[in-house]
Amino acid sequence: MPTVMSSTTNSVPYGIQILQKLFDKFPSNHNINRTNLYKYSVLILTFITYAAYHASRKPISVVKTVLYQNCSTVNHTDPDWCNWAPFNAENHNALFGTLDSAFLFAYAIAMFFSGLIAEHVNIRIFLTLGMILSGTACSMFGFARIYNIHSITYFIAVQIFGGICQTTGWPGVVTAMGNWFGKGNRGFIFGIWNSHTSIGNIIGTLLAGSFVETNWGLSFIVPGIFIIVSGILNFLFLVVHPSDVNGGSHLNQNTQNGRKDEVKEKTEGSPILSPHGSQQKAVGFIGAIKIPGVIEFSMCLFFAKLVSYTFLYWLPNYIKYSSTYSPSESADLSTFFDVGGIFGGIAAGIFSDMFGKSACTCAVMLFLAIPSLYTYNLLSSVNVYINIAMLALAGGLVNGPYALITTAVSAELGTHSSLKGNAKALSTVTSIIDGTGSIGAAVGPLLAAYISNGFGWTSVFYMLMGSNVLAILLLTRLVKREIYNVG
Repeated sequence: MPTVMSSTTNSVPYGIQILQKLFDKFPSNHNINRTNLYKYSVLILTFITYAAYHASRKPISVVKTVLYQNCSTVNHTDPDWCNWAPFNAENHNALFGTLDSAFLFAYAIAMFFSGLIAEHVNIRIFLTLGMILSGTACSMFGFARIYNIHSITYFIAVQIFGGICQTTGWPGVVTAMGNWFGKGNRGFIFGIWNSHTSIGNIIGTLLAGSFVETNWGLSFIVPGIFIIVSGILNFLFLVVHPSDVNGGSHLNQNTQNGRKDEVKEKTEGSPILSPHGSQQKAVGFIGAIKIPGVIEFSMCLFFAKLVSYTFLYWLPNYIKYSSTYSPSESADLSTFFDVGGIFGGIAAGIFSDMFGKSACTCAVMLFLAIPSLYTYNLLSSVNVYINIAMLALAGGLVNGPYALITTAVSAELGTHSSLKGNAKALSTVTSIIDGTGSIGAAVGPLLAAYISNGFGWTSVFYMLMGSNVLAILLLTRLVKREIYNVG
């Protein structure tokens, strides 16, 4: 009996083939539930994958603090020891904002195409290639330090290349997770899983911060190596769809007899896990945006991600500006925003599961984020403990809705009942929602660069609070519908 393959993969990964041979070789392994083993390996691998993606995005925010700094009080024989041309000019914030936007606009535009491509290719190879190229792009920024490159054109080109390569990540990991994890407790599972974003930010910050004051080129090269190695792990072990390993031919006969019914139930009982994906027609862009809720959540994410990415790209710089901390200390302190984001994403998933109201959960957290942002800007300079507490609180409330929309909500909409069991909308819906959010992510850091330069950082925080208000307003119709359904 030939193995049934999914629409997104063409072969069992080489590492899995080796594991299958080991299972069949030793009789004591026959009682291992392979389906659960593969399922949770997907959970772990996709977690590592997107943590690596985010770790490779973070170094630029850390290195900004040394590309331009006050060096006038110290004599040094090397003219480039402190500032790095072309970022040694008075308009350095505008240049940094241009770099951020080059990456993020390239990411946002390419994301709309990436999801469509992901529906027609081998997801495992798609992710592997994307991660190797993303690691290369990240390292190329660091090569500027090694090879003494000062061309703004080079830096912008690297950022655009990196932004395009990074779009391979989100459609790939969400599709793999959606294929393996059904609707039960999806918010909680995805809430925990989505902590990869914050964990990745923390890893990237710590790695970059370790080298920022000695050799900032390594601040990019080391995270670049991390994502490349993670991509190789995916190539060897990532099982994108249950049907890739549950077709039957690779299973030992003793194992087949014990679990055939279980596998059949898992793969045929849910349209997400159907092994007949290759017979389904991919849902186009127009069909995806017609799914109820896609437009509202996409536009909400535009503003939610605007706020989150402004912190992602500017928080270490703001902490250094508003305090006496060194660049590495500012980088370390900024990680508490992401620590709060971990708990915020999990809390959002739990509340969404408990009450079945994703829009209401997002709206409440977005509302509470407004006073938390105001308070952080007001009190962050009082002492380090207040700074940490307010950072963690703001991180939880800012990242909670963002995490919920990009994971559980996207997976839910990608398998909406209006699709009649067609699982091939998942990548497209994910790319539409995340792509729209990514446009906001591109706008936020750019606005922060120009507003902070002309009006100060307090005005930046007012801009962020206003963005949260707009995000809430865009969810109004969905919130009303969820409240109405209660009665």
